[in-house]
Order: sequence, then C-alpha cells, then structure tokens
Amino acid sequence: MINTFDWFNKWSGYTPNKVALKDAESGKTLTYAQINNAANSIAHYLKDKHQLGKGDRIAIIAENELTQVLLFGAAQKTGIILVPINYRLAPAEVEYLLNDSASSLVLYDENCYDVHALKHKAEYEPIAPFIHFVEDEAPDYSVKLHEEDPIFILYTSGTTGFPKGTLYTHKMLFWNSINTALSLVISSATKTLNCMPLFHTGGWNVLLAPVLHHGGTIIMFKKFDAEKILNSIVSEKLDLFMGVPTMLKMIAELPQFDATDISFLNYIIVGGESMPVPLIRKYHDKEVPIRQGYGLTEVGPNLTSLHQSMAEKKQGSIGKPNFYVQVRVVDDEGKELPRNEPGELWITGPMVTPGYWQNPEATQNSIENGWFKTGDVAIMDEEGFIFIVDRKKHMYISGGENVYPVEVERVLLQHESINEAVVFGIPHEKWGECGAALIVKGAEISEEEIKAYCLENLAKFKVPSEIHFIDSVPKGDTGKIDRKNMKKNFMAERNLI
Repeated sequence: MINTFDWFNKWSGYTPNKVALKDAESGKTLTYAQINNAANSIAHYLKDKHQLGKGDRIAIIAENELTQVLLFGAAQKTGIILVPINYRLAPAEVEYLLNDSASSLVLYDENCYDVHALKHKAEYEPIAPFIHFVEDEAPDYSVKLHEEDPIFILYTSGTTGFPKGTLYTHKMLFWNSINTALSLVISSATKTLNCMPLFHTGGWNVLLAPVLHHGGTIIMFKKFDAEKILNSIVSEKLDLFMGVPTMLKMIAELPQFDATDISFLNYIIVGGESMPVPLIRKYHDKEVPIRQGYGLTEVGPNLTSLHQSMAEKKQGSIGKPNFYVQVRVVDDEGKELPRNEPGELWITGPMVTPGYWQNPEATQNSIENGWFKTGDVAIMDEEGFIFIVDRKKHMYISGGENVYPVEVERVLLQHESINEAVVFGIPHEKWGECGAALIVKGAEISEEEIKAYCLENLAKFKVPSEIHFIDSVPKGDTGKIDRKNMKKNFMAERNLI
C-alpha cells in the first residue's frame, strides 16, 4: 500500500543521508532516513504498547524538540492525530483541552511541565526517550489515509471564552506547503530555523512542514533567544527566517546587530502583526528584505504575502492572496463589496479546515459554502492589496501570543469579589501589546490579589499587565458592553492614541 502522505518515506528514498533536522542546542542532526526509520518504530510502538491507531489522539506538552517531528512522521504513517498543547497554560486550561480532545496518551517534557497537577485519566510518558527510536529498526508502517483525515487538532482561544479545536488535515498540510513554496521559493536546498512554538500553527506550518515537505533543512530551537537566533542566522548562513515583530525588534536591539552582516538572507518573513516602518527600514538598511503576510489556524496559515519591494510603500498591508487562495471582502449579507470599502474578509481554497473538533455549531458559524469567515474587517485597495482594519473579535497579540479578552474576562468574573470586568489590549514597548483590565469590585480586592488569582487560572501571557478599578461598565442600548468606546477613552486619557 502506498501512503502518499508519508513525506519522510519518500525523501528517505531520494536523499536518505540529507540532514533534515538539527538541534540548535546540542548540535544533534537527523537525516531523512533516520526520521523515517524512527517514525516507523514509533508507529509500531504506539500500536503495540498503547493500542493506538488511526483517529486516536496524542497530546504533546513540550518545548520545541526533534522528537516532535518524529511523532509528526509517525502521524503521517498511522493516521494518529497530534494535539499540541501550550505548556504555558494553567492546569485547569490543560485539563479542558485534554478532556475536549479525549486524548488517550499525553507525551510531556519533564523540564517544562509538571503533569502531576493534572487529573485527566490518560496514559502519560516523558517525550524525551522517544528520540532513541532513531536507533531502532522496524518494518515500514502504513495505513490507508484520506486527504480529509486530520493530522492535528490545533486549539485556538475562542470568542466564547473556551478554546476551539481546529481540525488540520493532511490536505491542508499539503496545500499550505504548496502555497508557501510558490510564495517564498522553498526547495530542497532551503535551510532555515524554527523558533516558533510547536503548539501553534505558526510553529508547524509557516516554515517547518513546508521545508520538510520539500526536502530542506530545519534548525530547531526550543524557544526564542534573540542572541542565539542571530548567531545561528550567521553561522548557518540561512536562506530565510520567520519571526513576529517583537522578535525582530529584540534582535535589532542587540549590541552586535549593527555590526553583523545578515545580507545573505533572501528575506525575513513577518507574521502575527504589522511591522512598524522604522523597524522595516532598520533591516532594509542591512540589505535584508521584509516579507509580511497573514494567516489563520483554520485556513493555511500561509494565506497572503506582501512582496518585499512593497514593504514600505504598502506598510500595514497583508499583501495579496497566495497562489491557491481566493479572498472576498463582504458585507453582513455576504455580498462582495467594492474596493476600499471595509467588510469581513472571507477566504476559500483547498487549505480551508473542514471544521472544529466536535463543535458543529462553531463550524456552521465559521464556514459558508466553502468560504471561511475570518471575523477580520478588511479593505482591498485599487491594486488588490489587502489591509486588516480591525482585529478579529477584539483579540490582541502579546509577544506573538493571541489573547482573547473574553477568555480572560470569563476567569475574572469567576472571582467572588469581581462584579464586572472588561479586558482589551494596549501598546507595550517590549511585547507589542499587553492586557488592561477594568474591574468593578463586588468586595474589597487588590490589584496584586487579582493578578495572583489570574496566574493560578491563566497562562502568564494572558494575565493583564494593568488592573484599573472603575465604578461601572458602560453599555449600549442593547445592553452589550461598549468595549470600543471604553478602550478609546482609556487610550485617550493616557495619551496612547
């Protein structure tokens, strides 16, 4: 049986000794043949020891490491679904994801997460020993897979306050890779690094999966470290690099940055948020072009690209749709709008998710006749360049992490001393944005007590940096919170706009 989704089996036949992965910390390398061999061994192990096969879920709570790619290879062979989980989440948040996904096995990094705080009834194994499967021999493992079979359930914070599990299929994996390669010119000669977390679609699908699909080389970092990343770019003579503006700002602020030659980079890909023109120019002065784009977990994520020649002229634009991506800007009835009129951005193409895990209501609300309704307000100018003019459902991005205010508010309102709470993003010098919470007290409580409570129930990056107490929360005629004006007034009072 031929499994067309088994990339490592293919590359192990073409270029078995080509280095596919390199661990930045230890220097350990894995060839395509070694990854394929390990993936076969892991597939047999999961079947024999845990009775896991097609459709079963395995949760991963770990920092970036080579082992996760071995599991990815095993998933391509077996049809097992991987559920990457943010190791920064509080135990209650992790419990929710494990229960929602009904994961049978949890693989965890002992150095970054204490699973003993979890009550979820699943089998638990440290992830580190799985690297030793590269030393084993096992026959090829292959099952019949359909392109709509999921390889990931990728959780995104939901506008209802509860995360939604996006089904990410083998079909999406393939077409995202094709769109990426056509836009960014990726081939088997490509060498880059990955420091984006593997619990986000950006970690897996912006560069890592497309580069491995095309037979290139990835240098894996556990996490972002500005100085180490810059050193690796230089020592490895990378072709390209991807980061969010916060990362690129930290790199540019290094003492050695101005004297470091990185002009050999074809370009740097920027995602997550718009990059300020002064920072763009700082890299342009070093002869490094900037490519900005736009993506969503549910679609792609590599959907649009702003060519480096337009980085300054069209600053703030997400560019034009990638090759196999179609877009529309529509009104509330789904009717396409003229150029320069704001409306909701809809996207379609072969990389659209089939829906959300066990959540038909969310699926129905998000997809209409194959078009994914992003919830982002956009305009398209006369030349076809797209600009996002309002963040999706008031989400803000702090240090590259998406934060949905309603999720933070839900936790705050569970505290007996808090009657009302409104959260929104405000500018932050280091993290791009941070959270500000406006609180109506029901009983005496301090700012320190609120932050301590949040830390017990939320990931650190979701905890509001600023707490302000107010007498009441203004509401509109329909009784809804007037969030837009609250934020506007807050920003104006502090000269932030």
